[in-house]
Amino acid sequence: MPQPLTASENTSRAWPLWKPILFLLVVAIGLYYVKWQPYYGKAFLAADTHSIGKSILANTDSSPWLAAWHYALVYFTAVWKAAVLGVLLGSLVQVLIPRDWLLRTLGHPRFSGTLLGAAIALPGMMCTCCAAPVAAGLRRQSVSSGAAMAFWLSNPVLNPATLIFMGFVLGWPFAAIRLVAGVIMVLGVAWLVQRVTARDPQPAALQPPAVPQVRSEDRPFLGRWLKALWALFWATIPVYIVAVLALGAARVWLFPHADGAIDNSLLWIIALAIAGCLFVIPTAAEIPIVQTMMLAGMGTGPALALLMTLPAVSLPSLLMLNKVFSAKALCLTALLVVLCGIATGLVGMGLM
Repeated sequence: MPQPLTASENTSRAWPLWKPILFLLVVAIGLYYVKWQPYYGKAFLAADTHSIGKSILANTDSSPWLAAWHYALVYFTAVWKAAVLGVLLGSLVQVLIPRDWLLRTLGHPRFSGTLLGAAIALPGMMCTCCAAPVAAGLRRQSVSSGAAMAFWLSNPVLNPATLIFMGFVLGWPFAAIRLVAGVIMVLGVAWLVQRVTARDPQPAALQPPAVPQVRSEDRPFLGRWLKALWALFWATIPVYIVAVLALGAARVWLFPHADGAIDNSLLWIIALAIAGCLFVIPTAAEIPIVQTMMLAGMGTGPALALLMTLPAVSLPSLLMLNKVFSAKALCLTALLVVLCGIATGLVGMGLM
């Protein structure tokens, strides 16, 4: 008489080992090609020249239509590889990583899940929009809002490469303030969003189907992956493109070229914290933006506010996550990021 399968044998049969191995290979190869290898060379450039390039806002188009086109062209040229990788990983995490494992590690509401979500984002070093599809994929796998939010915010805010670039270009005091304030922002915002929205209804995209379906592991892998990829693409990319074009046009008003006018006043700190929260940039682009504006006379307080809010969130990234986070959670996130930017600007102005 055949012996019954043990729990470990059942798990192995239900979720083959090749799936998480394949996922880790895609992560490692993709990040090496898109992030790790380019940033290694860029660190030496920053150390030697105290610059990582010109500001992405350097174009002075006065026409919103031209500004939209030129900004979108420069922006997507810089991020398209990372954007493709983000969508790829966001879809693969839904079919290659066991949902029960994600539930045990990142699906609970405890602070340890939020901390882990922030930690696993550190090797990714993606901008807020490129990290958004991965965060969406995690949410579709029942990862808690706190852990997914921490992962999303940690990618751009606690990016180790950006902190190194910032130290060489703007000075290590700026990097130290960004690191300390960034840890507080990432963990604090994620934890508060988790607590405040814990009893809110789940977004429709996360609701279980009304009619029971065949277990996902019983369907062909390729079909499940293509379905997840298609759903994630249409939920994130079209609104992403439209929002980037709109913000490219709005750049004419969001970042006026007023040499010497942006001083250390509370009004400018608030204004630039809000503008930074709305605007979209590639990874580490906040550094040449702030460097250029400080050379034109911008004060330390507004500079630190921009350094906190520009990379953290943007209008496109918030819209990209509207299917997997409630409107309340996203609005609260944006508000808290702005407040963190203002507080950092005020504190940093007194310290530097």
